[in-house]
Amino acid sequence: MTAAATPPQELLDRALETVIGRCLDVRTGEHVLVIGDYEPNSRMLAQALRDTAARYGADAVLALMDARADDGSEPPPTIAAALAACDVYIVPTSRSLSHTEARRQATQAGARGATLPGVTADMLARMMAIDFDALKARTLQVTELLEGAESAHVTCAHGSDLTLDLTGRRGLADYGEISTGNKFGNLPAGEGFIAPLSGQGMLAATSLAPLGISPEPVLLTVEDGHLTAANGPLGPDFLQRLQQHGPNGTNVAELGVGTNDAAILTGNVLEDEKILGTVHVAFGASAGIGGTVSVPIHLDVVVVEPTLEIGDTRVLDAGRWVL
Repeated sequence: MTAAATPPQELLDRALETVIGRCLDVRTGEHVLVIGDYEPNSRMLAQALRDTAARYGADAVLALMDARADDGSEPPPTIAAALAACDVYIVPTSRSLSHTEARRQATQAGARGATLPGVTADMLARMMAIDFDALKARTLQVTELLEGAESAHVTCAHGSDLTLDLTGRRGLADYGEISTGNKFGNLPAGEGFIAPLSGQGMLAATSLAPLGISPEPVLLTVEDGHLTAANGPLGPDFLQRLQQHGPNGTNVAELGVGTNDAAILTGNVLEDEKILGTVHVAFGASAGIGGTVSVPIHLDVVVVEPTLEIGDTRVLDAGRWVL
């Protein structure tokens, strides 16, 4: 099956059941909010997720909005209010609401939920058919290292040489269990991540949100915790999208390590950042994941075949998981 293929309905149905029944553990009588937008793929999957939640006995509501301009852009006030009032939210929108103030306030209000920005039927069917126990073990292992280390170092054959300051920051694990309390996660799952304090060096990115796969790696220059230059086919466009939000738009917001062995390189960062053996770095908002920067944008880039050292421990060796 290719990344663009339409999966058999039974596989998609099984993935929808996994999201609602296993990952979120939706229960009878819970108020479930599914947010989509008017892009056909988002609208179709949002409807399917709402219908699945209803079959689990939830009082499930589907809300549709216009697609946002960027990942991290706030939803309309009506959607934000609905997020704060629900028990469970599921957000298969075209652009990510993960790093918005609306999502963060929903978490603070006690709701649990998942964002699935840019998800496709194929991606959902393929990436949810995994060994969740093995995924969880890998994710917790790397997250513990991120939280315990003062720095991380990323290199690769294309020119990456980036050092990130992790001092005092909390590591976060996304392994698909969002069933209790006010937990928040990204589905399909598979990453350990952290909001760095700062960063310095070069990064060679292959996949850049929301622009897709670059025909050759884009060289990103990071100075004093900010992206200052981006050279390569997609670089100027990527940098301009961040700079239009002011100095905070170029903030180094996240270091993540992919842990899902079913993920493949597609140009959709929701999947690309989860690929086992890759590293991703995001710029813009970090407040929702333990940082201090609030800005209406959060864009990830993915480095393929990297070598990653967290503290004194080598985690990846040219894209090979070595823990």
